[in-house]
Amino acid sequence: MAWLYLVIAGLLEVVWAIGMKQLGKVWNWWVGTGTLAAMLLSFYFLALALRTLPVGTAYAVWTGIGAVGVAVLGIIVFQESSSPTRLLFLALIVIGIIGLKFSNK
Repeated sequence: MAWLYLVIAGLLEVVWAIGMKQLGKVWNWWVGTGTLAAMLLSFYFLALALRTLPVGTAYAVWTGIGAVGVAVLGIIVFQESSSPTRLLFLALIVIGIIGLKFSNK
């Protein structure tokens, strides 16, 4: 269950990071409230995962999911760079996340 909580926390991190990008353009009450809610829920699910998982592993996976998710959405939604080098390093983050999952037994 801890890994499920951690994935949910990571996905919520993507939501609040994108929400902050939107808030940087113009303040919107609903976007602001949704961003804050996603932030709080992300920390809550991370805390649930930390009950079982080592803090270093959980934090690295949480930030990795967030970093990769935001970068991919940046490419898709905001037309950010999708250079081969950038994609390579995003793939390395994903490999690191998978490695941490399977090394935590």
